[in-house]
Amino acid sequence: MSLAAALAGLAAATVLIGWFGFHRVLAAALSVGWRGFAVLILWQGAVFTVLGLAWWTLLPHRPAVRVLVGARMVRDAAANCLPLSAVGGFVFGARAANLGGLAWPMASASTLADVTSEFLTQIVFAAGGLALLIADRPGSPFAFPFAIGIGLGMLAAVAFLALQRGTARLALRLAQRPGSARLTGLAARIALMQRELEQIYSRIPRFGAASVLHLAGWITNGVGGWFIMRFIGATIGLPAALAIEGLLQAALTSAFAVPGLVGVQELAYVGLGGLFGLAPDAAIAVSLVRRARDIALGVPILFVWQIIEARRLDSRRSA
Repeated sequence: MSLAAALAGLAAATVLIGWFGFHRVLAAALSVGWRGFAVLILWQGAVFTVLGLAWWTLLPHRPAVRVLVGARMVRDAAANCLPLSAVGGFVFGARAANLGGLAWPMASASTLADVTSEFLTQIVFAAGGLALLIADRPGSPFAFPFAIGIGLGMLAAVAFLALQRGTARLALRLAQRPGSARLTGLAARIALMQRELEQIYSRIPRFGAASVLHLAGWITNGVGGWFIMRFIGATIGLPAALAIEGLLQAALTSAFAVPGLVGVQELAYVGLGGLFGLAPDAAIAVSLVRRARDIALGVPILFVWQIIEARRLDSRRSA
């Protein structure tokens, strides 16, 4: 299913590029230049730092900040570069945190809490994008569908929180049934993770601070998108760029099952860019530059992570 979705997205992206002119899109993308691309790489490093700090803030017993920054980089690199859905990125990120010295129950629980915080602030950021759209384009026919989508996102967030609380109880009930010895170990692991998760959620000020940092991360990421637009010569203001980014995230969330959001991101950029005066070829170029940045960062990150994994395995074998 994921492969079919990826192929469909790739076909859609190819059609879009061809429709609006391959040479025009390529020229716009290349106009960023090496210096501009270096700025984008450095800026994305700042985004990773903010997001790593948000994760670090949630922890009751905190390791070095660099551990969570690095784990966050692995999470995003896996989601962007590997043929998996975003869920695979979460698993790899938790594994990287565990390799950095965080016990696996806390690594798993804090990943879940961090994803929850990020999702909640994504809804807030998308709502801000909707407000900017309404202010800039009063009476836009797209405002109502986005409002419905954001409302559904809120319901999904509530359901996600309820699911987190109910999973451990369900596992314990299954483990207590006759003939369920195989589930006993799984229930014990889930109970350990649930205990750590409740410990995280009980510290409301820390969760609030982490959420503020996540919102700052969304805004910082939006500023990075604005840099790309300016580098390719698009005359668009920062508020409009932030509105595009906020609504883009709302649109991309519904397509999380498509590996790498292939094609979906390009379609969303073309549609949203048109609302704020961004030409279709420029919108596709922005998406392509963004992908190039993610790959340029993601591949080396995954390579270093695999080296660390290999060394750990070698040390276990020799022990």
